Amino acid sequence: MIIQRVVLNSRPGKNGVPVAENFRLEQSTIADTVQAGQVRVKTLYLSVDPYMRCRMNEDTGSDYLQPWQLSEVADGGGIGVVEESKHHNLAKGDFVTSFTWPWQTEAILNGDLLQKLVPQLVNGRLSYFLGAAGITGLTALLGIREKGHVAVGANQTMVVSGAAGACGSLAGQIGRLEGCSRVVGIAGTDEKCSILVQEMGFDAAINYKKGDVARQLRELCPGGVDVYFDNVGGDISDTVISQMNQNSHIILCGQISQYNKDVPYPPPLPPDIEKIQKERNITRERFLVLNYMDKQEASVLQLCQWIQEGKLKVRETVVEGLANIGAAFQSMMNGGNIGKQIVSVLK
Repeated sequence: MIIQRVVLNSRPGKNGVPVAENFRLEQSTIADTVQAGQVRVKTLYLSVDPYMRCRMNEDTGSDYLQPWQLSEVADGGGIGVVEESKHHNLAKGDFVTSFTWPWQTEAILNGDLLQKLVPQLVNGRLSYFLGAAGITGLTALLGIREKGHVAVGANQTMVVSGAAGACGSLAGQIGRLEGCSRVVGIAGTDEKCSILVQEMGFDAAINYKKGDVARQLRELCPGGVDVYFDNVGGDISDTVISQMNQNSHIILCGQISQYNKDVPYPPPLPPDIEKIQKERNITRERFLVLNYMDKQEASVLQLCQWIQEGKLKVRETVVEGLANIGAAFQSMMNGGNIGKQIVSVLK
């Protein structure tokens, strides 16, 4: 059977900025027959995420992320529909997902590695299982619960960097739902800041490309910062950390400003910021959502409930066509989208 797939065409280098041409669309084939335990699936949606930048390197810098290989099919979060099944628990027409879904139009996969989806949980919006009700939402929710130490009635202020991105836009809302009394986002355009406040319920948002971020933070967080959901690292994070309170907490989710640089993860703090962190007893521990998969089912149900109740607002940027996934990746790495970046493979 002839299919289309996207392979890694070239590596941008550890310090390079990814471009669409790092990926290549090509024709390939899959077997005409399905073996016992396997299913043939048609791809519906693919997820494009910042962590994938690390997979473009020969050395990902992580013990849990495998590098993409040159001229081999890329993979990541995906959703599809079963077209043929020889797996005892999956039938034709079932919607399924995997964290290692190949970037191709159809595939034959091991049914044991797929999770069956219930579209009704997300009001029929299947793509939400790649974002707000998937690994992105889990990262925001479990990051806040496991590393944020948010308590109802504690009058805590949360700051979220990369706040208009897939994880940040959810984290600010979840911080509020979990008990934070004030939530401030940091984003890169006036449009994004406006959406955060008017649509997603942030108390305020700072455009870091305009004005003095440190001064604006002092004005918007007069009692200091208690919880920092860190998606970006770099200068922005240094500015936030300098205004954090005694015994406060950093949720170390991502360091997107550092992904195109050859530095260890998590990147070390500058000496003066590290001194503040230690003197104020600010926690800054690596957070990996895959370490909390025993809490996945209950957490997904919580996210779906908030979505159904309208308490969690979801933004997606959907790009049509497998051929455009490289351009979608480049746009995402340049901060051009609001919310989750999804590629629809539907014809």
